Amino acid sequence: MLIRIRSRDGLERLQIDNPNITIAQLKTLIESQLRVPLHNQTLSTNQSLLIAKSPSEISQFTDMSNPQTPISTLGITHGSIIFLAYDGERTIAGPQIRPAGSFGRKMTMDDLIAKQMRITRQENPNCELVSFDRDAANGFQHYVNETLAFAVKRGGFMYGTVSDEGKVEVDFIYEPPQQGTEEDLIMLRDSDEEKLVEAIALGLGMRKLGFIFNQTIGQTKKDYTLSNREILQAVELQGESDLKEWVTVVVKLEVNDDGGADVHFEAFQMSDLCVKLLKDGWFETEIGAGDDPKLSKMKKDVVVGGKDTKEVDNDFFLVVVKIFDHQGPLSSTFPVENRNTMTTMRTLKNHLDRTRSLPFVKRISDFHLLLFVARFLDVNSDVPALAGCVRAQATVPEGYQILIDSMAASG
Repeated sequence: MLIRIRSRDGLERLQIDNPNITIAQLKTLIESQLRVPLHNQTLSTNQSLLIAKSPSEISQFTDMSNPQTPISTLGITHGSIIFLAYDGERTIAGPQIRPAGSFGRKMTMDDLIAKQMRITRQENPNCELVSFDRDAANGFQHYVNETLAFAVKRGGFMYGTVSDEGKVEVDFIYEPPQQGTEEDLIMLRDSDEEKLVEAIALGLGMRKLGFIFNQTIGQTKKDYTLSNREILQAVELQGESDLKEWVTVVVKLEVNDDGGADVHFEAFQMSDLCVKLLKDGWFETEIGAGDDPKLSKMKKDVVVGGKDTKEVDNDFFLVVVKIFDHQGPLSSTFPVENRNTMTTMRTLKNHLDRTRSLPFVKRISDFHLLLFVARFLDVNSDVPALAGCVRAQATVPEGYQILIDSMAASG
């Protein structure tokens, strides 16, 4: 039978004559056919092995650690995928490249550039970590879990601050108009609304830091970390930014030990090479219905693990970022923009009535409320000024208080 071995070098095939061999025998075949020394191999049926970095992280994958276990008892059959991690380098059998002019063939400049474009992993991210305001993170995951039931995709842009040490702190999430399906997320960017968001961020002393989206239940059954569509969307958005600490965050459901489902956040950066490939036009941006979602297609051959190919395993482009949480300066109780529920002046009145015991600046210290109010203010002066009061937790000028109170009264 034929099984597939997926490593940092991509997908390779392994021929097995006996479907009941043990893990020890499987490792021997990998050593002889794929040239990975037996003592260097770590095997798992869990794809997360490929993004584990340190020896301690890799050692946690123990499902294939017993050498006497028959692979058939692990559900490994013809066509199954096994994930392989190993140390060091190896020689991979692949097509021989003739030198320029060999047998009458001349190499063009594009050929030479392509032969030099080697896809390698980026070991360390350009940021120290990403930390989420607990309320902002919970507000996003609660909506995709309780309202959307992880059946369709939802996304947003993360805003906050970056420290001198490269620590990214996310304090609010802006959700633009969008359309989500099980596989696709189409962001319907509204330039006027985004100007208001940027003006609020300016007044708060914050900036756009990254992109957050959820994967759906149907996607969690597939053997990839991010799909080719998600890689393209994430790298396009990262490429738009001049922020080297830009982060992409994925929210997903994972089965726990009790058979239930837990919500998990995973953070990545697209590698510097990935961004360069996009800007230089290497990515094939049209994705066909029959394309493998775990592979990104290139317009020209690149070198991956010693092989020439136009298909690159998506994991090569992902750099893992550590996640923490914190309590930020803003509340997240006002309804979020561009969701299924309509936000009205009555919504504003209810919010202000509910927080009447607090100082006025505390009552409006919510990004989503500020965005609602900003539609009735001057984007260049009033919006940054009002947000600046929130940032400093200073007394809000009486004119703004009267305006906001009158808006609420009209509801």
